[in-house]
Amino acid sequence: MVREQCCKLLDHLLVEDAVDEMIAMLDDPVPSVRVAAVHALSCDRCKTDACRPAEALVLAPGLRLLRHDPDAHVRAMAVELVGRFVHTSVEAEAALMRARQADPSTAVRKKSGWYAPGGTIYRRT
Repeated sequence: MVREQCCKLLDHLLVEDAVDEMIAMLDDPVPSVRVAAVHALSCDRCKTDACRPAEALVLAPGLRLLRHDPDAHVRAMAVELVGRFVHTSVEAEAALMRARQADPSTAVRKKSGWYAPGGTIYRRT
């Protein structure tokens, strides 16, 4: 619970010095901690400052979670992280298309469709 709450706090107060630790939380054994860490790295609405982790730091871990995490909620949150880079990365686009077609979770498939080319969030961004 402490690790999860720390991730939620850093979601609002993310600073450059904490990005590496937040990325490390993506490997936490507890799914709710991974969800909170992914959200903190991907959500722009919650930020009160200008710290936005660079693609070079967060895309590869996001792709790994989207493809391999055993928890559907974590994979659904990874869609948002990977989706941040869908317009600039062919890897992100391919991962979202693959998840849209083949993820075992209907929720992940649906959310991937929003962020993949042609989806509502893709068109809006």
